[in-house]
Amino acid sequence: MKIDLHLHTNASDGVLSPERLVARAAELGLSFIAITDHDSVEGIALALAAAKSHPDLQVIPGVEISTDVPRGEVHMLGYFINYQDPTLKDTLARLRLSRVERARRMVEKLNRLGVGITWQRVQELAQDSSVGRPHLALAMLEKGYITSHQEAFTKYIGRDGPAYVEREKMTPREAAELIARAGGLPVLAHPADIPSLEFLLAELVGAGLVGLEVFYDGYAPPKVRELKHLAERHRLIPCGGSDYHGLGADFEREIGSLGVPLSSVQALYARAQRPLALS
Repeated sequence: MKIDLHLHTNASDGVLSPERLVARAAELGLSFIAITDHDSVEGIALALAAAKSHPDLQVIPGVEISTDVPRGEVHMLGYFINYQDPTLKDTLARLRLSRVERARRMVEKLNRLGVGITWQRVQELAQDSSVGRPHLALAMLEKGYITSHQEAFTKYIGRDGPAYVEREKMTPREAAELIARAGGLPVLAHPADIPSLEFLLAELVGAGLVGLEVFYDGYAPPKVRELKHLAERHRLIPCGGSDYHGLGADFEREIGSLGVPLSSVQALYARAQRPLALS
């Protein structure tokens, strides 16, 4: 079975609508996907409705929340959330507003650095999605200031870049607790480069962490094995996904291409106490 537990739609900074993403996953023969938009649950209802036309595909309602640690940024995934929870929705709306203001200020900084992109063009590239850093990267790429999507982050808008702007802060523990209060399962996303990972995991397990993203774009087999062992030591479910945004083959892996095992989905469903249908 093909599985992808980390997918973005245009409810945040992805390109595809929830309906188109579901159709794409079904076309590729996936059995399980999770919709995990950045600081947004607005695409989940549409994805669940679209999945009714694809009986072999199950959609897990999720989210990806951006958080901060002293020396970097940490993302927390949440699976099986109650996406209608008022506290969750209000908190995410506040975070999204912060992301938009942050992107606007980044455009201003880029302009002062001689990178002449406009806020209007960034909004046009975002279309109906919430503006995020990938849209700034697309605008820079379009104007020829960079030669790759990743270069935008390494040279300009990554945490150490000259055009980086902070957003409203939330700690990983606060995000894990928010997800848990909304009935969800907190999972630490793309952890390979997180400073003091062992220390953070020990703290987050106490806040309800249930999983660790082990299978991820760019993680070579030795790194996957290392993260598997780490998950085992902390009794965490090894999860994974492509982190697909719909930016194209030059920028990211295809949906369902990471080899996430069925056992991961089975463990998540069991922990969430949800019935698991296998065709």
